Amino acid sequence: MRCVIARFPFDLIKSEVEQSMSGITPEPVTGVAVTIGRRVYPVMQVGEVITRQNRRDFTAGEMRRALTRLGFTCHEAPPVSSAPDGRAGEDLLGW
Repeated sequence: MRCVIARFPFDLIKSEVEQSMSGITPEPVTGVAVTIGRRVYPVMQVGEVITRQNRRDFTAGEMRRALTRLGFTCHEAPPVSSAPDGRAGEDLLGW
């Protein structure tokens, strides 16, 4: 599929994106995430790997649209709980 990211055209194929990300360890997700295989990656990390561009050159929206068109599931990052039982860190410290 042909898409434009940061004003540059790319011909992306779902299997090639999966292959490019296969050996990459996911970074912590803080914004928009994409599920590739059984792993969840930040869309900006995926964009940097597949386009070989700096993350400042494109937006999360551009990557989200491109990855969605390829058939990947994009979603907002789940809220991060600081404790296994769901309590905030202040509660654990007694603040």
